[in-house]
Amino acid sequence: MTLACIISRVSSRLHSRDAMVEPVPESINFPSEEEKIQQFWKERDCFQECLKQSKNRPRYTFYDGPPFATGLPHYGHILAGTIKDIVTRFAHQSGFHVDRRFGWDCHGLPVEYEIDKTLGIKGPEDVAKMGIAEYNKQCRSIVMRYSHEWETSVSRMGRWIDFKNDYKTLYPWFMETVWWVFKQLYDKGFVYQGVKVMPYSTACNTPLSNFEAHQNYKDVQDPSVIVNFPLVESENVSLIAWTTTPWTLPSNLALCVNPELLYVQVKDNATERTYIMMEARLGALFKSESEYSVLDKFPGEVLKGKKYKPLFHYFSKCAEKGAFQVVTDNYVKEEEGTGVVHQAPYFGADDYRVCTEYNIIQRDQAPICPVDASGCFTSEVTDFAGQYVKDADKNIIKLLKEKGRLVNASTSKHSYPFCWRSDTPLIYKAVPSWFVRVEHMVEKLLECNGKCYWVPEFVREKRFGNWLRDARDWAISRNRYWGTPIPLWVSDDFEEVVCVGSMAELEELTGVKVTDLHRESIDSLTIPSRCGKGVLRRVTEVFDCWFESGSMPYAQVHYPFENKKEFEDTFPADFIAEGIDQTRGWFYTLLVLSTALFGKPPFKNVIVNGLVLAGDGQKMSKRKKNYPDPGLIVQSYGADALRLYLINSPVVRAENLRFKEEGVRDVLKDVFLPWYNAYRFLVQNVQRLQK
Repeated sequence: MTLACIISRVSSRLHSRDAMVEPVPESINFPSEEEKIQQFWKERDCFQECLKQSKNRPRYTFYDGPPFATGLPHYGHILAGTIKDIVTRFAHQSGFHVDRRFGWDCHGLPVEYEIDKTLGIKGPEDVAKMGIAEYNKQCRSIVMRYSHEWETSVSRMGRWIDFKNDYKTLYPWFMETVWWVFKQLYDKGFVYQGVKVMPYSTACNTPLSNFEAHQNYKDVQDPSVIVNFPLVESENVSLIAWTTTPWTLPSNLALCVNPELLYVQVKDNATERTYIMMEARLGALFKSESEYSVLDKFPGEVLKGKKYKPLFHYFSKCAEKGAFQVVTDNYVKEEEGTGVVHQAPYFGADDYRVCTEYNIIQRDQAPICPVDASGCFTSEVTDFAGQYVKDADKNIIKLLKEKGRLVNASTSKHSYPFCWRSDTPLIYKAVPSWFVRVEHMVEKLLECNGKCYWVPEFVREKRFGNWLRDARDWAISRNRYWGTPIPLWVSDDFEEVVCVGSMAELEELTGVKVTDLHRESIDSLTIPSRCGKGVLRRVTEVFDCWFESGSMPYAQVHYPFENKKEFEDTFPADFIAEGIDQTRGWFYTLLVLSTALFGKPPFKNVIVNGLVLAGDGQKMSKRKKNYPDPGLIVQSYGADALRLYLINSPVVRAENLRFKEEGVRDVLKDVFLPWYNAYRFLVQNVQRLQK
């Protein structure tokens, strides 16, 4: 930025025979020279002037992924911004017109979580007392908290991008396009409501999609317990099951074994008790063969249908529908546990599938899910009512021991998903949600992905390609408040559904003109039933904010309500760039929606950068203060040095970078100062010749 501009100005003078070359000082302060250059750009409005001059050139389309403005920019943002700036500047200099608009992600958990912390909101009841209008007012007030700092930081890094003509996901026209996108999917039959066991954030009171759940895994120490389940036909013989989630045991409705693998009936020589477990898993309970005696051996299929004594009485009536029996399924493996898996169907995806297949539960029945939105046991679980499930583990283990049902208790270290926003452990929980069908178009997704040029290429085939091959239907609804409302109006029995795709359509159906689409503005609006069912009311959910960012190519230009031809002429985008973590985030949602809507990819070229870590290889943490402040680095060495350090590292090839301040300093020492001194030597010789 600095040297290039200085040399450019002097080079123009060297071409003038009569011009005198200005002497070059012996030393240079790169940060202050950069600030002079930026002032020069500002005074002459250089960025806008470039856009005016290039407006009749061929278009080069660039999409900027929207960050949240509730936090300050970090090295990851600076890295991605630098890559974007380099490519778009090059495209402009290569003869293209390149619009560069900044975007803001304004809705969703990041904003709501901040408000919940500030106001001490613990759950939906607290929001109900406050009122949605006031809650959303509070959210709106902090959305752009750090927008000034963002603009200052981005501009100081020398990046040219339009902040005035930006897009925000809270703009009514942006939200209207999101409604249009959803209506297209609904009309194609891609939208359905279902109960599904999903990752659930108890801190944020909402389910998360599978790709959100994969963003923040941590190694944790959890309880590891083995529990006995005496057979009804012979109470002195017990099946034993292992779990690291004791809090799910009060909801146990079945036990599952593998029908094809071998199981044994063994006597514990120390306690004289008789257990049934998988032969290959004897080591999970016994340290040596001398500790047990094998009494019988048989395939798991033999155990099918055997009834056992429930652990707790809370749901004992379910026995009438086939609960508390042994079922079989091949998902039970011989790599962990005892080979007997306890089934809590509303807290595990496989549990739900297996228990549904055996008609222990019905898809349309009221869920047996005694855990509320905040992760606390409901009144049905009388012994632990009101306790947070993870806190209740120790009390459940204690009660099991008192009842003689605990065989072994220890702890186990394993990788566990945490909420990407609140950094609290997720649970898996059945919740009614709205879904977009994805599984049926996996082949089309892979085909569209194959048309994109990825840098580095292995991300397309490996990390992203593998994710696409295992794609699951996308849970797009959130039981929250600050977001784009899902535009479905339904009858009380859910048999009549109207999907609204625009503000004009909403006015036509309700007779009310609205200028804002947030919940406080539309939740009270009703639509007369065409089937004699009274009035239709809007469902309470809002969109997952990833649905909004995935709709960004269309919503940023208010397509199809405006700019229809301009959009269609320049879609897909020529270029996007973000971090490797977006393979399960923005890259994914962009591809799903563009494939579903238009049958083609949303972009032609993508650069994927790795993660910028602290010098010790750990994640950068404000709390740990394990990295230098980006502002101070720029102040000391200049933006050019930081930019060159980042783009001349493996991080641009999707590898991780351990950030080291001395690396930025070395760019000055090894690149810029030799360059500057060579230029100074050139000028000195030019001046000598001019004399």
